[in-house]
Amino acid sequence: MEELNKIIQDFKSWESSELILKFTQFIIWLIIILLISWAIRKRINKKITDNSTRYRVKKLVRIGSYVLIIILIVILFTGSFQYFTVSIGLISAGIAFTLQEVILSTAGWFAIFSTNIYKPGDRIEMNGVKGDVIDIDSLYTTMMEIGQWVTSDNYSGRIVKLSNAFVFKGPVYNYSQDFPFIWDEFNLPIRYGSDIELAKTIVSKIASETLSEFVAASITKWKEVVDKYYIENAQVDPSIAIKMTDNWVEFNLRYIVDYKKRRLTKHTLNELIGKAFEKTNGKVVLASATFEIVQIPTVHVKKDKESDIKNS
Repeated sequence: MEELNKIIQDFKSWESSELILKFTQFIIWLIIILLISWAIRKRINKKITDNSTRYRVKKLVRIGSYVLIIILIVILFTGSFQYFTVSIGLISAGIAFTLQEVILSTAGWFAIFSTNIYKPGDRIEMNGVKGDVIDIDSLYTTMMEIGQWVTSDNYSGRIVKLSNAFVFKGPVYNYSQDFPFIWDEFNLPIRYGSDIELAKTIVSKIASETLSEFVAASITKWKEVVDKYYIENAQVDPSIAIKMTDNWVEFNLRYIVDYKKRRLTKHTLNELIGKAFEKTNGKVVLASATFEIVQIPTVHVKKDKESDIKNS
Protein backbone atom coordinates (compact mmCIF):
# COMPACT_ATOMS: atom_id res chain seq x y z
CA MET A 1 0.00 0.00 0.00
CA GLU A 2 2.82 2.35 0.86
CA GLU A 3 4.54 1.53 -2.40
CA LEU A 4 1.34 2.34 -4.31
CA ASN A 5 1.02 5.72 -2.57
CA LYS A 6 4.66 6.43 -3.37
CA ILE A 7 4.07 5.66 -7.05
CA ILE A 8 1.02 7.97 -7.10
CA GLN A 9 2.99 10.78 -5.45
CA ASP A 10 5.87 10.32 -7.90
CA PHE A 11 3.41 10.47 -10.80
CA LYS A 12 1.80 13.66 -9.48
CA SER A 13 5.20 15.21 -8.95
CA TRP A 14 6.23 14.29 -12.51
CA GLU A 15 2.94 15.60 -13.91
CA SER A 16 3.37 18.89 -12.02
CA SER A 17 6.95 19.27 -13.27
CA GLU A 18 5.83 18.57 -16.83
CA LEU A 19 3.13 21.24 -16.59
CA ILE A 20 5.59 23.79 -15.20
CA LEU A 21 8.03 22.98 -17.99
CA LYS A 22 5.36 23.42 -20.67
CA PHE A 23 4.18 26.65 -19.12
CA THR A 24 7.76 27.97 -19.04
CA GLN A 25 8.23 27.02 -22.70
CA PHE A 26 4.98 28.77 -23.56
CA ILE A 27 6.08 32.01 -21.85
CA ILE A 28 9.45 31.95 -23.63
CA TRP A 29 7.89 31.35 -27.06
CA LEU A 30 5.19 33.94 -26.37
CA ILE A 31 7.82 36.60 -25.64
CA ILE A 32 9.74 35.64 -28.79
CA ILE A 33 6.60 35.86 -30.99
CA LEU A 34 5.56 39.22 -29.52
CA LEU A 35 9.06 40.66 -29.94
CA ILE A 36 9.26 39.52 -33.56
CA SER A 37 5.78 40.94 -34.23
CA TRP A 38 6.76 44.26 -32.62
CA ALA A 39 10.01 44.43 -34.65
CA ILE A 40 8.21 43.71 -37.92
CA ARG A 41 5.58 46.39 -37.25
CA LYS A 42 8.29 48.93 -36.40
CA ARG A 43 10.02 48.16 -39.69
CA ILE A 44 6.73 48.47 -41.56
CA ASN A 45 6.29 52.00 -40.17
CA LYS A 46 9.63 52.98 -41.70
CA LYS A 47 9.37 51.15 -45.03
CA ILE A 48 5.73 51.64 -46.08
CA THR A 49 4.68 55.26 -46.61
CA ASP A 50 1.08 54.74 -47.76
CA ASN A 51 -1.20 54.94 -44.71
CA SER A 52 -3.81 52.49 -45.98
CA THR A 53 -1.28 49.85 -47.03
CA ARG A 54 0.71 50.24 -43.80
CA TYR A 55 -2.44 49.82 -41.73
CA ARG A 56 -3.45 46.61 -43.56
CA VAL A 57 0.02 45.03 -43.36
CA LYS A 58 0.32 45.78 -39.63
CA LYS A 59 -3.09 44.22 -39.03
CA LEU A 60 -2.04 41.07 -40.93
CA VAL A 61 1.16 40.81 -38.87
CA ARG A 62 -0.83 41.11 -35.65
CA ILE A 63 -3.29 38.43 -36.79
CA GLY A 64 -0.41 36.17 -37.77
CA SER A 65 1.08 36.48 -34.30
CA TYR A 66 -2.27 35.56 -32.73
CA VAL A 67 -2.51 32.46 -34.94
CA LEU A 68 1.02 31.38 -33.97
CA ILE A 69 0.17 31.76 -30.29
CA ILE A 70 -2.93 29.57 -30.70
CA ILE A 71 -0.93 26.90 -32.52
CA LEU A 72 1.74 27.07 -29.80
CA ILE A 73 -0.86 26.51 -27.07
CA VAL A 74 -2.29 23.51 -28.90
CA ILE A 75 1.11 21.90 -29.49
CA LEU A 76 2.37 22.39 -25.94
CA PHE A 77 -0.75 21.40 -24.06
CA THR A 78 -2.17 18.64 -26.28
CA GLY A 79 1.04 16.72 -26.89
CA SER A 80 1.56 17.12 -30.66
CA PHE A 81 0.30 18.93 -33.72
CA GLN A 82 -1.72 15.91 -34.87
CA TYR A 83 -4.37 16.81 -32.28
CA PHE A 84 -4.62 20.38 -33.57
CA THR A 85 -7.75 19.92 -35.69
CA VAL A 86 -9.43 17.84 -32.99
CA SER A 87 -8.70 20.48 -30.37
CA ILE A 88 -9.95 23.28 -32.58
CA GLY A 89 -13.14 21.31 -33.24
CA LEU A 90 -13.79 20.75 -29.55
CA ILE A 91 -13.08 24.37 -28.70
CA SER A 92 -15.33 25.61 -31.52
CA ALA A 93 -18.18 23.36 -30.43
CA GLY A 94 -17.90 24.67 -26.90
CA ILE A 95 -17.96 28.36 -27.70
CA ALA A 96 -20.07 28.52 -30.87
CA PHE A 97 -23.36 28.77 -29.01
CA THR A 98 -22.28 31.31 -26.39
CA LEU A 99 -20.16 33.48 -28.72
CA GLN A 100 -22.37 33.72 -31.78
CA GLU A 101 -22.10 37.51 -31.99
CA VAL A 102 -18.32 37.42 -31.57
CA ILE A 103 -18.00 34.81 -34.32
CA LEU A 104 -20.26 36.86 -36.59
CA SER A 105 -18.20 39.99 -35.87
CA THR A 106 -15.00 38.16 -36.74
CA ALA A 107 -16.59 36.86 -39.94
CA GLY A 108 -17.65 40.44 -40.71
CA TRP A 109 -14.06 41.58 -40.18
CA PHE A 110 -12.84 39.02 -42.75
CA ALA A 111 -15.58 40.14 -45.15
CA ILE A 112 -14.66 43.82 -44.73
CA PHE A 113 -11.04 43.23 -45.69
CA SER A 114 -11.51 40.49 -48.27
CA THR A 115 -14.26 42.23 -50.25
CA ASN A 116 -13.15 45.81 -49.48
CA ILE A 117 -16.54 46.92 -48.15
CA TYR A 118 -14.83 49.88 -46.54
CA LYS A 119 -11.42 50.83 -45.16
CA PRO A 120 -9.98 53.34 -42.66
CA GLY A 121 -10.55 56.85 -43.97
CA ASP A 122 -13.84 56.04 -45.72
CA ARG A 123 -17.03 57.86 -44.81
CA ILE A 124 -19.82 55.34 -44.27
CA GLU A 125 -23.27 54.96 -42.78
CA MET A 126 -24.09 51.66 -41.06
CA ASN A 127 -26.85 50.70 -38.65
CA GLY A 128 -28.07 54.31 -38.61
CA VAL A 129 -24.66 55.73 -37.65
CA LYS A 130 -22.79 57.99 -40.06
CA GLY A 131 -19.12 58.88 -39.75
CA ASP A 132 -15.51 58.47 -40.87
CA VAL A 133 -13.88 55.08 -40.26
CA ILE A 134 -10.80 55.53 -38.06
CA ASP A 135 -10.05 51.91 -37.11
CA ILE A 136 -11.13 48.33 -37.85
CA ASP A 137 -10.27 45.43 -35.56
CA SER A 138 -11.45 41.84 -35.38
CA LEU A 139 -14.66 42.75 -33.51
CA TYR A 140 -15.44 46.43 -34.00
CA THR A 141 -15.37 49.22 -36.53
CA THR A 142 -14.52 52.54 -34.88
CA MET A 143 -15.99 55.72 -36.37
CA MET A 144 -15.82 59.45 -35.75
CA GLU A 145 -19.52 60.27 -35.72
CA ILE A 146 -21.08 62.84 -38.06
CA GLY A 147 -24.44 64.53 -37.58
CA GLN A 148 -26.96 63.77 -34.82
CA TRP A 149 -27.50 67.13 -33.07
CA VAL A 150 -24.87 68.76 -35.34
CA THR A 151 -26.26 70.00 -38.64
CA SER A 152 -24.80 69.10 -42.02
CA ASP A 153 -21.72 66.88 -42.36
CA ASN A 154 -19.79 67.98 -39.27
CA TYR A 155 -18.24 65.83 -36.55
CA SER A 156 -20.29 65.49 -33.39
CA GLY A 157 -17.18 64.71 -31.35
CA ARG A 158 -18.31 61.23 -30.34
CA ILE A 159 -16.29 58.12 -31.22
CA VAL A 160 -18.61 55.19 -31.99
CA LYS A 161 -17.75 51.49 -31.98
CA LEU A 162 -19.99 49.29 -34.13
CA SER A 163 -19.90 45.50 -34.30
CA ASN A 164 -18.52 44.19 -37.59
CA ALA A 165 -21.54 41.87 -37.65
CA PHE A 166 -23.66 44.76 -38.96
CA VAL A 167 -22.18 44.32 -42.45
CA PHE A 168 -24.37 41.19 -42.68
CA LYS A 169 -27.48 42.71 -41.07
CA GLY A 170 -28.21 45.73 -43.26
CA PRO A 171 -26.94 48.07 -45.97
CA VAL A 172 -23.57 49.80 -45.70
CA TYR A 173 -23.51 53.23 -47.38
CA ASN A 174 -20.04 54.24 -48.56
CA TYR A 175 -19.63 57.91 -49.51
CA SER A 176 -16.03 57.71 -50.68
CA GLN A 177 -15.36 54.32 -52.26
CA ASP A 178 -14.99 54.28 -56.08
CA PHE A 179 -16.83 57.60 -56.48
CA PRO A 180 -15.93 60.21 -53.80
CA PHE A 181 -18.62 62.66 -54.93
CA ILE A 182 -22.31 63.12 -54.13
CA TRP A 183 -25.16 65.00 -55.77
CA ASP A 184 -26.66 67.82 -53.77
CA GLU A 185 -29.38 70.39 -54.46
CA PHE A 186 -31.27 73.32 -52.99
CA ASN A 187 -34.24 75.53 -53.94
CA LEU A 188 -34.31 79.25 -54.76
CA PRO A 189 -37.73 80.99 -54.58
CA ILE A 190 -37.91 83.79 -57.20
CA ARG A 191 -40.67 86.39 -56.85
CA TYR A 192 -43.25 86.61 -59.66
CA GLY A 193 -42.51 89.58 -61.88
CA SER A 194 -38.75 89.01 -61.75
CA ASP A 195 -36.69 88.54 -64.90
CA ILE A 196 -36.66 84.72 -64.96
CA GLU A 197 -34.21 84.41 -67.85
CA LEU A 198 -31.76 86.75 -66.14
CA ALA A 199 -32.10 84.78 -62.90
CA LYS A 200 -31.46 81.52 -64.76
CA THR A 201 -28.36 82.98 -66.43
CA ILE A 202 -26.95 84.21 -63.12
CA VAL A 203 -27.49 80.90 -61.31
CA SER A 204 -26.07 78.84 -64.20
CA LYS A 205 -22.95 81.00 -64.49
CA ILE A 206 -22.17 81.00 -60.77
CA ALA A 207 -22.77 77.25 -60.48
CA SER A 208 -20.54 76.46 -63.47
CA GLU A 209 -17.69 78.63 -62.20
CA THR A 210 -17.88 77.48 -58.58
CA LEU A 211 -18.27 73.77 -59.33
CA SER A 212 -15.91 73.44 -62.32
CA GLU A 213 -13.20 71.67 -60.27
CA PHE A 214 -15.64 69.07 -58.92
CA VAL A 215 -17.21 68.50 -62.34
CA ALA A 216 -13.85 67.91 -64.04
CA ALA A 217 -12.67 65.46 -61.36
CA SER A 218 -15.99 63.60 -61.18
CA ILE A 219 -16.14 62.94 -64.95
CA THR A 220 -13.07 60.68 -64.79
CA LYS A 221 -14.27 58.91 -61.65
CA TRP A 222 -17.76 58.36 -63.05
CA LYS A 223 -16.32 56.74 -66.19
CA GLU A 224 -14.49 54.28 -63.92
CA VAL A 225 -17.74 53.52 -62.10
CA VAL A 226 -19.58 52.93 -65.40
CA ASP A 227 -16.82 50.57 -66.56
CA LYS A 228 -16.85 48.65 -63.26
CA TYR A 229 -20.60 48.37 -62.60
CA TYR A 230 -23.74 47.87 -64.63
CA ILE A 231 -24.91 51.47 -64.43
CA GLU A 232 -26.00 54.12 -66.91
CA ASN A 233 -24.10 57.33 -67.53
CA ALA A 234 -25.21 60.34 -65.49
CA GLN A 235 -25.05 64.11 -65.85
CA VAL A 236 -22.41 65.67 -63.63
CA ASP A 237 -22.79 69.26 -64.87
CA PRO A 238 -24.98 71.60 -62.77
CA SER A 239 -28.64 71.64 -63.84
CA ILE A 240 -31.63 73.86 -63.04
CA ALA A 241 -35.25 72.72 -62.89
CA ILE A 242 -37.98 75.41 -62.77
CA LYS A 243 -41.37 74.90 -61.13
CA MET A 244 -44.29 77.32 -60.84
CA THR A 245 -45.88 77.44 -57.41
CA ASP A 246 -48.73 79.48 -55.89
CA ASN A 247 -46.29 81.88 -54.25
CA TRP A 248 -43.16 82.05 -56.42
CA VAL A 249 -41.13 80.55 -59.25
CA GLU A 250 -38.98 77.82 -57.73
CA PHE A 251 -35.46 77.17 -59.05
CA ASN A 252 -34.03 73.75 -58.10
CA LEU A 253 -30.25 73.70 -58.53
CA ARG A 254 -28.73 70.20 -58.70
CA TYR A 255 -24.95 69.76 -58.76
CA ILE A 256 -22.11 67.41 -57.88
CA VAL A 257 -19.68 68.05 -55.03
CA ASP A 258 -16.89 66.41 -53.04
CA TYR A 259 -18.49 64.36 -50.24
CA LYS A 260 -16.52 66.27 -47.59
CA LYS A 261 -17.27 69.76 -48.97
CA ARG A 262 -21.06 69.70 -49.29
CA ARG A 263 -21.79 72.26 -46.55
CA LEU A 264 -19.08 74.74 -47.58
CA THR A 265 -20.05 74.52 -51.25
CA LYS A 266 -23.74 75.12 -50.54
CA HIS A 267 -22.83 78.16 -48.40
CA THR A 268 -20.61 79.57 -51.19
CA LEU A 269 -23.29 79.12 -53.86
CA ASN A 270 -26.01 80.74 -51.76
CA GLU A 271 -23.78 83.68 -50.87
CA LEU A 272 -22.65 84.36 -54.46
CA ILE A 273 -26.16 83.99 -55.92
CA GLY A 274 -27.64 86.30 -53.27
CA LYS A 275 -25.07 89.03 -53.97
CA ALA A 276 -25.59 88.69 -57.73
CA PHE A 277 -29.37 89.09 -57.38
CA GLU A 278 -28.87 92.26 -55.31
CA LYS A 279 -26.86 93.79 -58.16
CA THR A 280 -29.75 93.45 -60.64
CA ASN A 281 -31.47 96.55 -59.19
CA GLY A 282 -34.74 94.75 -58.53
CA LYS A 283 -34.91 92.79 -61.79
CA VAL A 284 -34.48 89.55 -59.85
CA VAL A 285 -35.89 89.37 -56.31
CA LEU A 286 -35.98 86.41 -53.95
CA ALA A 287 -39.47 85.61 -52.67
CA SER A 288 -40.41 85.19 -49.03
CA ALA A 289 -43.10 83.20 -47.30
CA THR A 290 -43.78 86.13 -44.97
CA PHE A 291 -46.27 88.88 -45.83
CA GLU A 292 -44.77 92.11 -47.12
CA ILE A 293 -46.38 95.56 -46.76
CA VAL A 294 -45.47 97.12 -50.07
CA GLN A 295 -47.15 100.54 -49.61
CA ILE A 296 -49.78 102.10 -47.38
CA PRO A 297 -52.57 103.40 -49.63
CA THR A 298 -53.17 107.19 -49.67
CA VAL A 299 -56.43 108.29 -48.01
CA HIS A 300 -58.14 111.41 -49.47
CA VAL A 301 -60.59 113.28 -47.20
CA LYS A 302 -63.00 115.64 -48.99
CA LYS A 303 -64.62 118.37 -46.88
CA ASP A 304 -68.24 119.33 -47.62
CA LYS A 305 -68.49 123.18 -47.74
CA GLU A 306 -72.31 123.33 -47.38
CA SER A 307 -72.29 121.29 -44.22
CA ASP A 308 -69.65 123.62 -42.80
CA ILE A 309 -71.86 126.71 -43.48
CA LYS A 310 -74.90 125.10 -41.84
CA ASN A 311 -72.92 124.10 -38.81
CA SER A 312 -71.66 127.64 -38.48
